[in-house]
Amino acid sequence: MPSGGNLNGPSKNRLAARRSKGKADRRKRALTPKDKVAKADTTRGARPGLRATSGPSAKLSSKKQKKLEKKMGYALKRQMEADGEAVMQDAPSVGGDEEKVDEVIMEEIQ
Repeated sequence: MPSGGNLNGPSKNRLAARRSKGKADRRKRALTPKDKVAKADTTRGARPGLRATSGPSAKLSSKKQKKLEKKMGYALKRQMEADGEAVMQDAPSVGGDEEKVDEVIMEEIQ
């Protein structure tokens, strides 16, 4: 009696077709240009050279950029404090006794 394999699973033909379809899709996706505007962004007003007006790829306003920069700065400060790299204002400065060199005016030399 010949073995039929798993009768509940897809046939070899279907598996091969699915594999070749996936391979073709991957190949097609790799050939598309990276600078092409996504279809979802096109619905939000994006065109080549213009960004979307909403959504994740939309341009941030300058106000929002400033807020994000502040937040990132605070996050860096917290991280530095956690690592022990915080600026100690009460500690004496190391190497504070530096000699200042007087600058000589070139006219006096001549």
